Amino acid sequence: MKKRLLLISNSTNYGEAYLGWPQENIKNFLKDTTVKRILFLPYAGVGLSEDSLEKSYDLYEEKVHTVFQKLGYSIYSIHKEADPIKAVNDAEAIAVGGGNTFHLVYEMHRRKIMGVIRKRVQNGLHYMGWSAGSNVACPSLKTTNDMPIIEPESFDCLNLIPFQINPHYLDANPEGHGGETREQRIEEFLVVNKETTVVGLREASLLLLEGEELKLIGKRPMRLFKFGQKPKELDKTTDLNFLLK
Repeated sequence: MKKRLLLISNSTNYGEAYLGWPQENIKNFLKDTTVKRILFLPYAGVGLSEDSLEKSYDLYEEKVHTVFQKLGYSIYSIHKEADPIKAVNDAEAIAVGGGNTFHLVYEMHRRKIMGVIRKRVQNGLHYMGWSAGSNVACPSLKTTNDMPIIEPESFDCLNLIPFQINPHYLDANPEGHGGETREQRIEEFLVVNKETTVVGLREASLLLLEGEELKLIGKRPMRLFKFGQKPKELDKTTDLNFLLK
């Protein structure tokens, strides 16, 4: 069966509704399927409520469900399932929300679902994620932008693609900020991880994988990083299948 991934850089463009810009892509991703209910992983959403993580997860589920309901799909969250492993094995499709990648990976390892999700997606289960949800489709979380608010069992992620994504890729620092650019941070990563390829995925863009065909979708090019090479700009007309090898 074909592996199907929709890896979205960001959920919201400035001034737009939540999950507004990628809605057509989500509909197209699911249109030829029998999917009606989508299992949602809310674990990256740690700051939606000051009361508790459970309340944050509830609010996140409601927020995502509101969007997907308009598209004709029902969202139900894994945090309410008594057996997370069974929930993954029974899922018609999976959506993984953005937020803090460290906390997302912590919970995925703690609940022993990392390998289960990988196996299901390898066998054709539709997987979509945005921001942190795209990051965890990579071999590791090492190219996240997030603060390490908790220590996961491992940095290893789903390894559904053989390269790393840096979501929300920015070309320059804010005016007056003296810290490293995003490009410099990725180059630091490559010094230590020389064999790894990194894709800087700008906002309002996504990667669609169907079987052995990888496409960039959106109005902006992506930036490709390899150790010892000058970064390259690749637009949506570029054949990206070489990244899968």
